[in-house]
Amino acid sequence: MARTPSNMIPLGTIAPDFILFDTIFGQNVSLQNLKGKKGTVIFFICNHCPFVIHVNKELVKLANDYTQKGINFIAISSNDVEKYPQDSPELMGIVAKEQQYPFPYLYDEAQGVAKAYDAACTPDNYVFDANLKLIYRGQLDDSRPENEVKVTGEDMRNALDCLLNDVENTRLQKPSIGCGIKWK
Repeated sequence: MARTPSNMIPLGTIAPDFILFDTIFGQNVSLQNLKGKKGTVIFFICNHCPFVIHVNKELVKLANDYTQKGINFIAISSNDVEKYPQDSPELMGIVAKEQQYPFPYLYDEAQGVAKAYDAACTPDNYVFDANLKLIYRGQLDDSRPENEVKVTGEDMRNALDCLLNDVENTRLQKPSIGCGIKWK
């Protein structure tokens, strides 16, 4: 299993805008229409990555816990589906329903959105404030498929709590680790 770290783009970066296909509802949606009142979380994920499979339940739990507080969640898959057909938009919609994703699961066919965000792996996680300014990027927590650490989303939860309480996140932000995005 490959271990690719996320690129730690500078805090304060403004979220690049996008319009992508929502594989759950079958229509194009924009970041401007999906962003949250208090913040927005963007996950780069895919169907087949063992790192994503390992944290899927926590992604759902995070969204269920924080959406009611004004934080919206967006998942994006940017993998090359010709080489990795298990990540096709049709199968993305099926996985989203099976996992009960309470967030849109968007398909970045041209991979331009992943490049704009400098995404490197799945999962790659970003937290933006109400003005779409980056306040956190990195891991959900210290759990990995091969270790015995329980998945809690601790690092992401801390970042979201800091955002909601308008306090600075002083914790070290560690890169996410996962499968590399499958580039064309």
